[in-house]
Amino acid sequence: MLGSPSHEEEDDRSWSDLAYQLIHNINPPPLPAAAAAAAASDSPTLDWRQLLIRSAEFISCSDFYSARRLLSSMSANSSLRCGDFTERLVHQFTRALIMRLNRYHSVGGGDTSTTATGPSDHDTGSSFNGGRVVLDYHADMGNPPATASAATAIQPTAVNVGESDFYSEEEAAVRSSYLALNQVTPYIRFSQLTANQAILEAVNGQDGVHILDLDIMHGLQWPPFMQAIAERCSNQHRPPPLLRITGTGPDLDLLRRTGDRLHKFAQSLGLKFRFHPLQLLNEYSPAALALRLPSAVSLFPEETLAVNCVHYLHRLLRDPPHDSRDLRLFLHKIKAMNPKVVTLAEREGSHNHPLFMQRFVEALDHYGAIFDSLEATLPPNSQERLAVEHVWFGREIMDIVAAEGDQRRERHERFESWEVILRSSGFSNIPLSPFNLSQAKLLLRLHYPSEGYQLQLLNDSLFLGWQNDALFSVSSWH
Repeated sequence: MLGSPSHEEEDDRSWSDLAYQLIHNINPPPLPAAAAAAAASDSPTLDWRQLLIRSAEFISCSDFYSARRLLSSMSANSSLRCGDFTERLVHQFTRALIMRLNRYHSVGGGDTSTTATGPSDHDTGSSFNGGRVVLDYHADMGNPPATASAATAIQPTAVNVGESDFYSEEEAAVRSSYLALNQVTPYIRFSQLTANQAILEAVNGQDGVHILDLDIMHGLQWPPFMQAIAERCSNQHRPPPLLRITGTGPDLDLLRRTGDRLHKFAQSLGLKFRFHPLQLLNEYSPAALALRLPSAVSLFPEETLAVNCVHYLHRLLRDPPHDSRDLRLFLHKIKAMNPKVVTLAEREGSHNHPLFMQRFVEALDHYGAIFDSLEATLPPNSQERLAVEHVWFGREIMDIVAAEGDQRRERHERFESWEVILRSSGFSNIPLSPFNLSQAKLLLRLHYPSEGYQLQLLNDSLFLGWQNDALFSVSSWH
């Protein structure tokens, strides 16, 4: 009798299938059967927004009694799975506010006679651990992997309490939701495709290419890049360059599996390829990274270096007075490595503001646009949409709303802020080519045929938005 496939084998098949789709531009997400959002009027949306802001104001003013009463009512009238995108957005922000309320009320004391009837752990899949949001597992999300053994690592002197537990408990759910995010939305594909093209243009004609990918995760960005390298060299009738990728991340086991998959794929194309896993046990300390990263990345004289920062740098920001100081030190060290190109992809949102109410309203508008886009491009019963909204974006919302201080990691900033930081660190903007814009337009037309998605080439950088809201930006630097 044949045994059931292991989680690793299932992951390998999922990775191979998705890599094939990314390369061959197939398998667009299904269009919704009906536009549920069209039935909702503007006034209920405005009321929900006002109620959420009022709840946040109650908490901000330490009026915990009023906050509990209002959040209890909102929790009872919002849903994780049902309703339109507004109701599901309210559900995510309500549970995040309840988590913040419980945290600060328990710290500050006060009347506990009124308890908000928040979603249960079984409903929300969440708990709060030392200010961190920890997602519980559901059966369809897979099991957490075994603890990785020691390897090349950057270990800062100060490690957040409970961080290793945070990763081990939420890892499988986050991985599954990331794959869904990559498959059913244009956001990750847009970022990676645009960054890939910038790197391809920068390393054209080089004999050796070394890519430092900060937080490589599953490595799904690189099969299309390898395919493009192989095709270009074939058309130019010259041998392909030696390609090396140093992939960083907190989980050594995932890094090794990613390297194995990329190596097999490179072999299928006849590419000379090497992969170096670099385990960053605490990627949230930019000062430690700045001290150790250059010595941990081996560079050959004949190699051209590219540094890929796709949805990564915002995690290195901190509250004042250390807000961007350590990040600038990190960027100075990257600059000293003399990369040919540094690609940057980030959110267009100001979620790093030290004032809670300001970043709350910013987050409400930002994720409202994202949830609206998911509603317009995916059917109401989509399990992929549920995973993306609840696990991936729900985790981000929980971080922005419920956490404070060093426990916050989702510190998104707009392009203007990144431009100032990068220029002050010695970098200059490389204009993205017109082909990058054409390629992004083709991606949207083939896979996400909704008039709501908008592209704009501005300040030599490319922006992807929904309706009138810019949501993601990609830029190139040297």
